[in-house]
Amino acid sequence: MLINNLLKGSNVRLTSLKESDLTIFESWYNDINFLRLYDMIPAIPKCESELNEMLKEIKNSNDRYIFAIRTIEEDKFVGVTGFENILWNNSTAVIYIGIGDNTYRGKGIGKEALALTMEFGFQELNLHRIGLNVLSYNKPALKLYENLGFKKEGTYREFIHRDGKRHDMYLYSILRPEWEEINI
Repeated sequence: MLINNLLKGSNVRLTSLKESDLTIFESWYNDINFLRLYDMIPAIPKCESELNEMLKEIKNSNDRYIFAIRTIEEDKFVGVTGFENILWNNSTAVIYIGIGDNTYRGKGIGKEALALTMEFGFQELNLHRIGLNVLSYNKPALKLYENLGFKKEGTYREFIHRDGKRHDMYLYSILRPEWEEINI
């Protein structure tokens, strides 16, 4: 039996977050443009101690996972990905990704990292459904999710208020058989 090199692609690998990553992570949480693409909550900067506390909560939970996205060539921390809201009895979860280092955006790093996260979810966590939420103005993310096989399921109309305008939030998902059809 051939065992896949889980969590490692050709350009990135997924690892745990290290204490030394917190300074870089903090810089992303002080980049308002990153926060407005990464989360639905108000773009409020966080300091290193707040992020450390958030990471401890994730590590101590049984319904969330977070991975650092690192380049293979330079071992550089460039983003985060993972799962939240895992419902083990239903085999469902919500996936997320954020490429914090903007020099790595638009270069396929996010696609590879998200594909690895999906593989982990379906193969290792035995998930049946992986969902996500994305803001309507995040056009690169919409293209990425659709390229990876996610299907749009619905719209939360005028869900978020940014810069004096209302924006929709879309609900996407992919089911295990759909993922297997593309990847196995």
